[in-house]
Amino acid sequence: MQRCCSSAGRSVISKQWFSSSSTDKIVASVLFERLPVIVPKIDPTVYAFQEFSFRWRQQYRREYPESFLKKSDTRGKGDYQIDYKPAPRISEADKTNDQRSLQRALDRRLYLLVHGTTHGSGKPVWHFPEKVYESEENLRKCAESALESFIGDLSHTYFVGNAPMGHMVIQPTEDKKIPSIKRFFFKSQVIAVNKFDIRKCDDFVWVTKDELLEYFPEQAEFLNKMIIS
Repeated sequence: MQRCCSSAGRSVISKQWFSSSSTDKIVASVLFERLPVIVPKIDPTVYAFQEFSFRWRQQYRREYPESFLKKSDTRGKGDYQIDYKPAPRISEADKTNDQRSLQRALDRRLYLLVHGTTHGSGKPVWHFPEKVYESEENLRKCAESALESFIGDLSHTYFVGNAPMGHMVIQPTEDKKIPSIKRFFFKSQVIAVNKFDIRKCDDFVWVTKDELLEYFPEQAEFLNKMIIS
C-alpha cells in the first residue's frame, strides 16, 4: 500500500512539474539522424597508427615456410573471373546538391530539418521536428508523436534511449509576455530506408552537422557540443 501511494505521488509531482505552476512551455524536439551508409575515409593519423601497429605485431608473429604458403597456388582454379568495381562515394544527389535526398553525403551523418511555423515563431522558420508537451505519458512519447506527425510512420526509426540528449531554454527577445521555451532534444535514427514521405511542412532538408550549424547561428555553440559526429 505504501509503495502504491509513493508511486502515485511521484506521478502527480511529475505531471505538476511539466504542466501546471510554471508558465514555461515544454517542447520535445527530435534530432532525426541518418548514419553513414559507407565507411568514411580513414583519418591520416589513424591510418599511420594502424600501419605502425601492424608492423609492430608482425615482428612477433610466427613465420610459415614458403612451401606452406604456396599450397593455395597449386589448387585447381575455375574458369571464372569476378570484376569488382566499388560504388562511387559521390552520388548524383551530391553532384546536384539535392538536400532533400538521403542519397547524399553517404560517408557522413545527415539530420532532418523542416520549414514551417512552430511554437514561439510568428513566421515560418527552419526547425527540428518538435511538439509542445501536453498530456503525453512522458517526454519520450511526446517526441515520438512529434516525429510521427512529420514522417507518418515510426517503423523505420529507432529512438536512442528514453532520456533527452540535451536541453536548452529560449528566452523571449521582444515580447516579454511570451513565456520562455524549454526545449528537450531526443535522438532518433533512420533504419533500413532511403526515403521518407515528409509532410506537414513547407519544405525539408537533410543536412550534415556543419550545414546544420549554419541554420542556427545563435545556438551553434550548444548544438556543436550536443551533436557528436
